[in-house]
This record gives sequence, C-alpha cells and structure tokens, in this order.
Amino acid sequence: MADDPKPSGAARLAAKVLRTRWVVRAPIRLYRVGLGFLFGHRLLMLEHVGRKSGLPRYVVLEVVDRGTDSYTVAAGFGERSEWLRNLDAHPRAHISVGTSRRVPVEAQRLTADEAAEALRNYAASHPRAWSGLAPVFEQTLGEPIKESGTTLPLVRLTLTDLD
Repeated sequence: MADDPKPSGAARLAAKVLRTRWVVRAPIRLYRVGLGFLFGHRLLMLEHVGRKSGLPRYVVLEVVDRGTDSYTVAAGFGERSEWLRNLDAHPRAHISVGTSRRVPVEAQRLTADEAAEALRNYAASHPRAWSGLAPVFEQTLGEPIKESGTTLPLVRLTLTDLD
C-alpha cells in the first residue's frame, strides 16, 4: 500500500519516537483530565484490562474508520502491541472519544482482508495522514503493508450497552 519500499529518515525517527514511553503516554493525561475533545474523533483513548494484572490500562490510538456504532483502530506494533494482546484476553473495554467518556465497547479483530479494505478507505479519505503513517507502520511492523491480506492488525470497537 505504501509506494516507497525504502523507509525515509522521518519514518524511522517517528517509529523511534513511538517507542518513547513518555511521548505516547502524554495524550492519556489530557483524556483523563477531560480534554480528550481536543483530539476530536481522529484519536480515541482505549481503557482495557491487563491480561495478567487485571488492572486498567490506557492507550491513545488513531481512528482508522468510524461507523455509526463502532470505531476501528490499528495496532501499529502488530502482534507485539500490549493493548491488542489484552483485548484478545478481555474484549470488553471502554473508549473516550470526542466529548464522550468511558463508553463501553466490545473488541473484535478484523480479518486480514477486512483490515486491508479499511486501510484503503482510510488512505482514500486521509491521503496526507496515510502518506505519513504508512511508512511509520511499516517501520514498526518490520514489513511492508500489503494491498490485500495485510499483517497490520485492526480492531473494531463496537459500542455496547454492556458495562
């Protein structure tokens, strides 16, 4: 899906920054004090349960697709993403997005083909953002993002009444 097979210096730098804990945790503080609306609906904060500890865990993620009752997010570090592994163990979670806080959701992984389609739609809707994100995802995954059957895991978070 990305045109340039060789990652740019910017993509390598961005991938390195995404591995810097305090940088990626900074938006969580904004959500927790009620300022998550500043990010609109392009980002959301996922509150999930640690698979080993059972404690609440938080991560802010880019929204790849927004349906009437769901949000789709990408696991930029692939199967190594702790939040992804936690959702596999405990699919019930909460999201904060826009002005909504702690909305209950049920997580479901997309198939590789569904994920590829969602990424194509995202690239068409947000070409500038995708041109920056695709090389970063390829750096964090360690492989190119494919047109079909992508290995980049995507998760649909469906709003639910269950709490």
